[in-house]
Amino acid sequence: MTLITERPGPGAARPYRFPQVVRRAVAGGQVVAAHLPGQNLAVALLLLDAGAGREPVGKEGLGGVLAKALEEGTAQRDGTAYALAIEALGTELVTGLDWDSFQVSVQVPVDRLSAAVELLAEGVRTPRLDPADVLRVRDDEATALRMDWANPGPRAEAVLRADIFGAENRWGRPMYGDPESVAALDVDDVTVFHSEWFIRPGTLIVAGDLDRLDLDALAAAAFAGTGGGPVEKGGPIEVALHGQRKVILVDRPGSVQSTLRLGHPSPHRAHPDHVPVTLAGTVLGGAFTSRLNHLLREVHGYTYGIRGDFASSRRFGRFAISSGVQTAVTAPALVEAVGEVSRTQLTGVTEDELAVARSWRAGQLSVELQSPRAIASALTTLVVHDLPDDYHARLREALLAADVDQVSTAAATHLHPDSLTLVVEGDSALIRDELVAAGIGEVVDHTP
Repeated sequence: MTLITERPGPGAARPYRFPQVVRRAVAGGQVVAAHLPGQNLAVALLLLDAGAGREPVGKEGLGGVLAKALEEGTAQRDGTAYALAIEALGTELVTGLDWDSFQVSVQVPVDRLSAAVELLAEGVRTPRLDPADVLRVRDDEATALRMDWANPGPRAEAVLRADIFGAENRWGRPMYGDPESVAALDVDDVTVFHSEWFIRPGTLIVAGDLDRLDLDALAAAAFAGTGGGPVEKGGPIEVALHGQRKVILVDRPGSVQSTLRLGHPSPHRAHPDHVPVTLAGTVLGGAFTSRLNHLLREVHGYTYGIRGDFASSRRFGRFAISSGVQTAVTAPALVEAVGEVSRTQLTGVTEDELAVARSWRAGQLSVELQSPRAIASALTTLVVHDLPDDYHARLREALLAADVDQVSTAAATHLHPDSLTLVVEGDSALIRDELVAAGIGEVVDHTP
């Protein structure tokens, strides 16, 4: 007996109000804080304009190595003493790196935040960077990347990024580098990068009960010993679309499945179409209920899951689809995926699909932006992308108010099925002829 049931409809998005935001200039840097009355935990996050986009071409992975090297002690204490001081406060340094920023944060009870910020600043501004430690960290990072790159996926991702953005550009190379680029870094690379980008004041993000915190004192500790003015962020990067679709085959002999990565350039984060583009991506491939997942997983059984959506940074963006399929269905899976992108670009979305996407995206804000750490992360979005303080409150309304015409227009404008690069990492001997016969684009072999 087969049981058939209707998929449940979307519920109403919970109401949500983003906390009050406070901004001020202190001690040469900027403070951006959110008031969380009665909250006993507080987060301080130092935001530096030292993301992967600042790394020189050929030196990819500097930020990742430096992040780990910060844990190896400071000019004042060796690694053990520094670790004990951090642990005595019941916290840890949490580092993060993206294309636009480098972040270091601590989360502690409110009454310990001042001491925690002092230790955070000590680690970021005056790291020991002993040559032996730096080289050991570098080798550990290179080894971890070699292990990661032995799996399907990272090579395909790198090939797609290089084809879309150009391997001669930093943003056309992997965010965290590759095993070769990291292994080639030396001590001077790390120390010079630190001296150039980590001594600038940056922005101190604070999320907590501001009635119990002294923002001026926290900022003075975070920005002590810093110098240098703000740097040019740079405008949006113009990335030309490819004139025709193509398939790049990355040979993985003996593989029992094919790893798929499809993509093309898309708008940067501050583009006025951000909300409708996000919703279009959600309908197409950004949720379990998406068109791509329904078609390739539920209808055809080609994959356990497929995802496709728009991702963006301060200067550029990318639409990308990712999945893994059995080798035997590589070509038909690609045909179906490209066909669904084309259909969405041509016909837009339906009201029922959009209702689900709106409810889910708006509801996420209510669920996700609850903890001090989540609020601090949201504040970094305001700073990095020069957004107004009421952005997150208005974002919820904008998501709920987006209509079919807006989202369908965004799909028509920002989806480019004929310009897709289709990267397939799999057994070339088994899938190449079928890919050629499918006629979805010129098939070229990747040469490392």
